[in-house]
Formats: sequence, C-alpha cells, structure tokens
Amino acid sequence: MIQKGIESMPDLFVARVDDLKEGQRKIVESGKSTIGVLRAKGKVYAYHNECPHQGGPVCEGLMIHRVEEDIGPDKTYRGMRYTDDLHIVCPWHGWEFNIETGRCAGDGRHAMRKYKVIERNDEIYVVV
Repeated sequence: MIQKGIESMPDLFVARVDDLKEGQRKIVESGKSTIGVLRAKGKVYAYHNECPHQGGPVCEGLMIHRVEEDIGPDKTYRGMRYTDDLHIVCPWHGWEFNIETGRCAGDGRHAMRKYKVIERNDEIYVVV
C-alpha cells in the first residue's frame, strides 16, 4: 500500500497468542529500534524499548505493582501496600511506568512511546 509517497510497513509479527503468557514479555526488533511487547492484566501492550529518561532498556525491567504508603486517618504510618496498578521499572535508574498507559509514575509529563497491538489468527502483531 502506498500512502503519500511512502510505502507502509507491514505489521510486525511478535508471537503466537499462546506463546506470550500473562506476565511475560518479548523484545522484538524493528529496523534500528527494539519494541517490548508485554502481556499484563489480560491484555498485550507494546512500547518502544527506550526509557524517556536516559534511553535505558525500559521494557526489560521488573514488572511490579505500585507500592503506596498506608497512612491512617490519624496520620500514623501503617506500612506499605501494593495497588492494582502494574508498573514496569527501567533497570538503569528505576523510573516507573504504568503498564496500561505508559505514563511515568513519578512525573506524568513523561511517557513511553506506545504502539498499537493487533491479535489476529491466534497471532500477535505490532503496528509500526
């Protein structure tokens, strides 16, 4: 397909649906870039594997639930708890990003670049 003089790239095959289980990820190459594809909370997400902070391989980081301080009504500390928000943590400097939105937990002005994911014929593709 030709669009405004530029040839469109085909969707990038990632894996068969059954080969990417909950909590797993796959890093795929697209030209000179890498894309992290993650299955979390029953959905598949794809992000450019470069942290907006300093370019670290963010999609290769730890996936954890966001930790909150539990402060009582009387302002006393009651410990920590995990929330339902799942984050990925850049292995270089610890920046955390929400898996569903790609937004930085500490500063919502920063976000990972998100790609559209398509599941068809029991296969997962990323639109590049």
